[in-house]
Amino acid sequence: MKALVLMGSPRKNGNTAALLAPFCEELGKAGAEVETVWLYDRDIRPCVACRTCQKDWTVFGCVQQDDVQAIFSQALSCDLLILATPIYSWYCTPPMKALLDWLVYGVNKYYGAEKGPSLWEGKSLALLQTCGYPPEKGCDLFAEGMRRYCRHSALRYLGSHAEHHLGYDLPFMDSGKEKRTQAFARELLTAF
Repeated sequence: MKALVLMGSPRKNGNTAALLAPFCEELGKAGAEVETVWLYDRDIRPCVACRTCQKDWTVFGCVQQDDVQAIFSQALSCDLLILATPIYSWYCTPPMKALLDWLVYGVNKYYGAEKGPSLWEGKSLALLQTCGYPPEKGCDLFAEGMRRYCRHSALRYLGSHAEHHLGYDLPFMDSGKEKRTQAFARELLTAF
């Protein structure tokens, strides 16, 4: 299995990166090939809704020249797409949101005179999130948004795992978070 992590955190040593480490390690133990794309390191411009991408149903087709085409190609070649993000103001970080906007239009050829295909139909997607609120109050909106996104895009939504930071004066990671995150990785592996 090939997994692609789209990492939405701006901090290479932050909470989301700490949670991602045991997750990726668990996938790797099972033989999965895991690649991580740090979105803050990429040039991801906002979609301008020009609809040029809808003219050719065989390609991503965006006129902007940034890193989204390469990320799209990586997403198409994976079996499992993981969106790893801290939750800021009840949603993912800005580069992840910009990427999701682009992908929903460039990959789903639904917005022209005729409805075309979803180029990534059947791909699997899961969420790995960190937040400052209890997950049911901090991550729920993004998780629901991604369930709808997956239905719209004909993706398989495999679920979400979120961990809560209890305060700046406390360490984020502990053995409980590590074990729950590893269990989520194992749960995802059973889907393949």
